[in-house]
Amino acid sequence: MVDDFNVGSRLRQLRLQFGFSQRQLADSANVPHGQISMIETNRSSPSVASLRKILGGLGVTMSEFFEPDSAASSQVFFTPAELRDLTSLLYQSNDTAQERITIRQVGDAKLHGLQVLQERYEPGADTGDDMLEHEANEGGIVTAGEIEVTVGSETRILKAGDSYLFNSREPHRFRNISDRPAEMISACTPPYL
Repeated sequence: MVDDFNVGSRLRQLRLQFGFSQRQLADSANVPHGQISMIETNRSSPSVASLRKILGGLGVTMSEFFEPDSAASSQVFFTPAELRDLTSLLYQSNDTAQERITIRQVGDAKLHGLQVLQERYEPGADTGDDMLEHEANEGGIVTAGEIEVTVGSETRILKAGDSYLFNSREPHRFRNISDRPAEMISACTPPYL
């Protein structure tokens, strides 16, 4: 269960598995050196954006971090019930985000080097004040409602049928500022969740 998950212990385990010192991991992830120690000793709980950045330094996805024992699958077709819910992994310390954002993954992203997501943002949903940044490229198509997307210094409200494509190293954010749910299908390569 995610509530019982020890983020610090898991990060330390992975860091040692990859043969990194705390300083080497911090340099690789481009985060302050003390941040790794603070997280590993559970004196600090990282934001989603910070954890993604740190895991990027190891080449590990959020799914691999939180579900290390899940087996790779070569399954080809998926029913809606078979999509993997990543919401609680992404927003484990933010109940409001868990209530307002739903992110579901198609199949084994790491195996295929491509992450395909079904995303739903309820009114008021926001990926957060800390802009997201990660080593990838991503794109998507809004299938229902409208969503405000910020990439770098550009912001646009996208409506059903509109799409986006950008280098994920650019700081970015998704917000639903409307009064109805927004839905989209997105893809990211390499996978980052």
